[in-house]
Amino acid sequence: MTDQQGSKRISSGVIAAVSAAVVAVSGGVAWLTWTNNPPTQSTPPNTSQGITKSQGPVTAQPGNEQTANIYWLRPKEKTVDLVPQPVQIAATQPNQVLEKAFQTLLEGPSEGTDSTTIPKGTKLLGLKVENDEVHVNLSEDFTKGGGSTSMVGRVGQVIYTATTLNPNAKVYIDVNGKQLDVLGGEGVELQQPLTRESFKQNYPL
Repeated sequence: MTDQQGSKRISSGVIAAVSAAVVAVSGGVAWLTWTNNPPTQSTPPNTSQGITKSQGPVTAQPGNEQTANIYWLRPKEKTVDLVPQPVQIAATQPNQVLEKAFQTLLEGPSEGTDSTTIPKGTKLLGLKVENDEVHVNLSEDFTKGGGSTSMVGRVGQVIYTATTLNPNAKVYIDVNGKQLDVLGGEGVELQQPLTRESFKQNYPL
């Protein structure tokens, strides 16, 4: 009888010990799991970061209209005057303003008594504005036909039209990409760079 009670006690003690061990192991596993993978808390998004503001459609600004003067020739008694014709040109860069001004110049006057000595068919091959310099590249037609007065007149038209936005600018005239040093069969020498002031002094009309 005593042995049976003792065995019961032992069995009960063993069961209790095993149960305690299981609980301890389970608790340890749970603790390790929590330590390695702590529960994540849902945090509100940081509204100060990663926000892309909605922007309206980008529209190109209309070009600013500028007044450019195109210069024609007008006979006056025994001389010839360079006379300006103002035109409104919509553009955003000086290059664009002068390019359009030269395109109009090379087309020739459409009305009035003003004239041009720039040969028909002359084309603008290139134009560059850099600091206080204007580089004008014209086709070979620019050098054809006319006497010395015609040559000087067309040079004056180019110089004054090229300096319409900056009267003090220096002008370089090229033909087919090469600097023009002598113009026409009569040999009008061009001392480049050319300015309005140097034209008045060295090339009277």
